[in-house]
Amino acid sequence: MATLPIVELLLLAIIIVVSSIKVQCFDFKFSDFQEENRKDLSLSKNSSIFRDAIQITPNLNGDIKNTPGRAFYGKKFKLWSKKKGKIASFNTTFVINISQKDSPEVGEGLAFVLSADSNVPQESFGQWLGIVNATTNGTSRARIVGVEFDTRKSYEEEPDGNHVGLDINSCYSIEQQSLSGYGVNLSMGVDVRAVVQYDGKNMTVFVSNGSETQSSNPVLSVPVDLSSFLPETVHVGFSASTGNFTELNCLRAWEFHGDDVGDDSNLLWVWIVIPILVLGLILGLGIYWRRRSKKDDLERGSANIEAHIKSSTAPRRFKLRELKRATGNFNHKNKLGKGGFGTVYKGVWKEKEIAVKRVSKKSHQGNQEFIAEVTTIGNLNHKNLVKLIGWCYENRELLLVYEYMPNGSLDKFIFYDEKTGKGESNQPNLSWETRLIIIQGVAEALDYLHNGCEKRVLHRDVKCSNIMLDSEFNAKLGDFGLARTIQQREKTHHSTIEIAGTPGYMAPETFLISRATVETDVYSYGVLLLEVVCGRKLGNQSELSNYNNSIVNWLWEYYSKGRITDAADSNLDRDFAEKEVESALILGLACCHPNPHFRPSMKTVSAILAGEMDPPQVPLERPSFVWPAVPPVFTQSDYSLTGSQSQSQFSTFSEVDGR
Repeated sequence: MATLPIVELLLLAIIIVVSSIKVQCFDFKFSDFQEENRKDLSLSKNSSIFRDAIQITPNLNGDIKNTPGRAFYGKKFKLWSKKKGKIASFNTTFVINISQKDSPEVGEGLAFVLSADSNVPQESFGQWLGIVNATTNGTSRARIVGVEFDTRKSYEEEPDGNHVGLDINSCYSIEQQSLSGYGVNLSMGVDVRAVVQYDGKNMTVFVSNGSETQSSNPVLSVPVDLSSFLPETVHVGFSASTGNFTELNCLRAWEFHGDDVGDDSNLLWVWIVIPILVLGLILGLGIYWRRRSKKDDLERGSANIEAHIKSSTAPRRFKLRELKRATGNFNHKNKLGKGGFGTVYKGVWKEKEIAVKRVSKKSHQGNQEFIAEVTTIGNLNHKNLVKLIGWCYENRELLLVYEYMPNGSLDKFIFYDEKTGKGESNQPNLSWETRLIIIQGVAEALDYLHNGCEKRVLHRDVKCSNIMLDSEFNAKLGDFGLARTIQQREKTHHSTIEIAGTPGYMAPETFLISRATVETDVYSYGVLLLEVVCGRKLGNQSELSNYNNSIVNWLWEYYSKGRITDAADSNLDRDFAEKEVESALILGLACCHPNPHFRPSMKTVSAILAGEMDPPQVPLERPSFVWPAVPPVFTQSDYSLTGSQSQSQFSTFSEVDGR
């Protein structure tokens, strides 16, 4: 019980020792700017000292449209030290004045920046604020962080033309706030005082009119690790730009105070650091018992995930810092999509475009799905499977890295907006030839999973949103979070306690047997095929079984009336080979047969789509779902095959096991 008082005394001792250390600082102050101050500054060619202020973009003389500018303090600031493992804190206050000049509107704004490079990027005028250009925007090459004071709404996500935002390697802010509720208007030609504080973990911004004292309520407060985006030493200063609409971007006063984390060879540090390390070790032992339980839990979770993944031939393991840089710290502008599993971001890694899935911490089976994805798809290689490049598990973050698919997911092209006549991606409809290539590609991928792998794989979640399209609209099956590997080749199913899959795509027997089989994958594929050909969503998902309220039931009615090709997507304008569409739709019904014994194998599906076989014969009326399913040998003639087929093309459905 005496541990706590001892720990508190040791902590107090460390505070006293640390507070006694003389810390070197990076300080300067300009109450205004005179020509003699130029020697202490680094100004771009478009920036100058005029009327007791720094004109970051050109002054009243000449054409000032489409011009960027930068103004930095002459010496670089040591922001962090890899050797010491320390990040500096700083506090800077400045007064800016932005005014309209012979233009119906103002644009674009200025920013306080910390940058690896003092040079102005080419073509960085207008919305780029002199920070980045179209090539470096959103990439780690930019190496710049800024607090923007934006006077023009340049893209839809910005709140208005009078806001503050935090920019990281991009002019698209990761956090932004309108100043309309703070009584400040940036472009009125009056002095505006801003304070930017950084404590090594959080960036906080205060803004007020020049005549007012600092507000107690920050405009922004954003957690950010600057060492993840910037080199150890940086330039500190300002960047601004004008566009077709112009303004005068003036800096009237500026002071800066920052802790210096530069290396010091004075032997005094030896006498300071060694006692601190010893006391820190003792303190660590004192608080160890408090944290032990929580730490053990985290380590067991980490070890469990790594043990499962390392036991397989897993792909590259990324560091969290790498993926943060690649995605602009998971910037919302780089978001490709979001689902129950989490969010997918576009990134750039080693000059290569990638897609990073950030698994949601709220995902019901996050760890299990993560392990399944890495250990399953990481060992597979097929032209119609999304390639998994790598993974990351760090700080309780689960991340998966894939090849980037420029055209996104299939559902955005298949399901149409009735008003525009275009897909959800606002793209024109796909031709029949493209759709045929897509369903053939998915069929080949599933045939590979079922029959071409060393260990049979059941995907368990085949659907349009899990089919990705490359730049040439080739289909690639992805999202293996629910996939399961069957160790024995002769085994055809995977038993599970929890029902997995997406309602509407799930075979009716799934809800009775709680088991995934090759036949349940075939059923899901059949629903997907019908959606692609018909351009129609599967139907009402309120009923889990969806047996009587789905695209399958809808299409079977067309088939019973001898009008099955009338169900093809109207956006095709009947520009297709009638026989091919008829064959594909009948094949889709066969795949969705309520009796799993009558569903074709994926190998047979591929052969039919390639025109090498006729589609199976299916009854004109949709059969009732009966369980246990009757094997083919006991069925009526309605279920028999055409003369060109044999029963061997159908998968054998295994007996139900107890679970």
